[in-house]
Amino acid sequence: MLQKTLIAGLLLAGATATTASAQDFRLSSTSIAEGAQLENSYVFAGFGCDGGNVSPQLSWSGAPEGTRSFAITAYDPDAPTGSGWWHWNAVNLPASVTSVELGASGNGTMPEGTIEITNDYGAAGFGGACPPPGEVHRYIFTVHALSTEKLELPENPSNALVGFMIGANTIQSTRITAVYSR
Repeated sequence: MLQKTLIAGLLLAGATATTASAQDFRLSSTSIAEGAQLENSYVFAGFGCDGGNVSPQLSWSGAPEGTRSFAITAYDPDAPTGSGWWHWNAVNLPASVTSVELGASGNGTMPEGTIEITNDYGAAGFGGACPPPGEVHRYIFTVHALSTEKLELPENPSNALVGFMIGANTIQSTRITAVYSR
């Protein structure tokens, strides 16, 4: 009985430590907010949408121990594709980086060493929201703390492969989910 109590206590302590560290890694933004409608600045310019196609400002803090790099993703799980829609995949951001500025994806100011993957619109970098008319879609902006300094990717990797590699190397992630409808 004592053995079971000790094991349960150790498991509970481990769960508490994991929860505490999960609360420390936080994502914030001056551009987007949890559950809020995206402004037109962050909407795609094309496919029937007339937005600014600007990548949002993102800041994060409290990265977990062992973080060697970061990845940023923006994903729409509600896209009518059967597999969602990748709006942004940026990998190999150095562990010393804690933010990207407004419009960084489009103005050449992503952190040195960052690789931006071709989004589902077919262009490297950020591609804004553009759901079918009348539908509300979720846009999940996530910063992933990775256990590797660089993801080793082939030239022109698919978003599915990049997502797999990010997932395989993520220590912890933090996100903001915004919405958009037109």
